[in-house]
Amino acid sequence: MSIIIKPIISEKANYLTDLRGAYSFLVSPKANKIQVRKAIEVLYGVKVSDVRTMIYAPKVSSKNTKKGLQVGKTSKLKKAIVTLAEGEVIDIFATA
Repeated sequence: MSIIIKPIISEKANYLTDLRGAYSFLVSPKANKIQVRKAIEVLYGVKVSDVRTMIYAPKVSSKNTKKGLQVGKTSKLKKAIVTLAEGEVIDIFATA
């Protein structure tokens, strides 16, 4: 099971990186904080001080067509915000 799916690169994620040294990642929904911490430390070679996770429920959308009501949904997402120890830096653009 791949724990780290990809880093999140957005304006808010870059602001958190500059302000607090926290990096955002999209992770597997089944992964816990301990697994995320170990995966980041192995993958990037840094010391992690804190991990916060959040789960986003799937979004359901429906529309009326000639064939009737069409219903679809997105997949469940889990984000992890990883705070590194003092002096640690991840260069996401070079290692992504």
